[in-house]
Amino acid sequence: MTPAVPPPSEPDAAADFSAAAVALTQQLVRLRTVNRRDGENIETPAAELVAEVMRDFGWQVDVVEVAPGRPNVIAQVHGRRPGRTLMFEGHTDVVTEGDRAAWSFDPYSGDIVDGKLRGRGSADMKSGVAAMIQAARAVEQAGFDGRIVLGVLCDEEEGMLGATAFAASEVARSGIDGVIVCEPEGGEICPIAKGALRIKVDLHGVMAHGAMPQHGRNPIPAVGRLLLGLGELADQIAANIGDHPVLGRFTVTPTVLSGGSEEQVNVIPSTASVFADIRTIPGVAHHVLVDLIGRLADQIATESGLTATVQVLVDRPVVETPVDHPVVQALAAAHRDITGTAPVFGGVPGTTDGTVLTRDAGLRTVVYGPGGKWIAHQADEYVDVADIHTAVRVYARAAELFLAGQPDGNRAEQE
Repeated sequence: MTPAVPPPSEPDAAADFSAAAVALTQQLVRLRTVNRRDGENIETPAAELVAEVMRDFGWQVDVVEVAPGRPNVIAQVHGRRPGRTLMFEGHTDVVTEGDRAAWSFDPYSGDIVDGKLRGRGSADMKSGVAAMIQAARAVEQAGFDGRIVLGVLCDEEEGMLGATAFAASEVARSGIDGVIVCEPEGGEICPIAKGALRIKVDLHGVMAHGAMPQHGRNPIPAVGRLLLGLGELADQIAANIGDHPVLGRFTVTPTVLSGGSEEQVNVIPSTASVFADIRTIPGVAHHVLVDLIGRLADQIATESGLTATVQVLVDRPVVETPVDHPVVQALAAAHRDITGTAPVFGGVPGTTDGTVLTRDAGLRTVVYGPGGKWIAHQADEYVDVADIHTAVRVYARAAELFLAGQPDGNRAEQE
């Protein structure tokens, strides 16, 4: 029988690595790794930095270029004897800072003011990446059995190319028993995440001169009907299934409208397009929803003398790991040990790389990380330095419990 893991002493070993995690976060935030379609070497500077840090620890580190300038960094840390494998996962890309005038400080300053580490990616999620690396180092220094895998992946903010590539890799198929995704969740443990469908509906007409509309078939008026129809469909589905206790409401959000390639004021376009970002909860079958949207688009198009096509751009299912899974239980117990408070279970309002790791590789994932749950992608992004300290210690404690095979999350108490 594996001996029980004793509670951490004060100060525990992981606390010694917190300052290094803060410093690494600052270095990462100062690198502008914005995910943009016209970019080159987007994540390379951050990937090179974390690879160097981990190689300096003597770890086995592989840098795998998924696309030009888009590397994954995969590290493996082996313990004294074989055992369970725990993976920590994070990403190096960030969304654009947008209008810099909307920021009250330099988006890439990485400075610390009043206990807040400031800058784009500070919460989402360079602090999580730094915390997981230093936590793994703390566990290694203390000694452990089993294996820790660290995945620092590219392109989470757009197509999740990094997670897709990793899910198809030999490492993903090498017996990973649980994954902690280190995204910012405001102290909540999130074993469930919303699904995502992103669709494009094209309404096809006939191009003509704006002064002679009788010679064309204008798809733009039908866009209004389609938007109303999507809203009504979303309301009907939401009313039928109700709100999820932690994920909230099913939503259909139109995000982009396009008048086709012509886009001139005096030209009726041949095509008008509507893009929608759909966030699903349990009870919504994606294939059924796509079929309903297709029928709606066909009806509107036919009545308007048009044709319609529906394209699924992204299809990511709802992901749910049972609360009694060892990786969730270890994290819950670690949160209680380190913070002295009961864990709060929540849900991820969007999707993470964990969605792809579950969908494509069958890995069990749970999301927990430093930073506010709602601060991501906003101007004046920051992470509390105290959150980084806590994350390092919780991650290290969770790894100790999970790898020892003795997670004690007091399941009866949680239920």
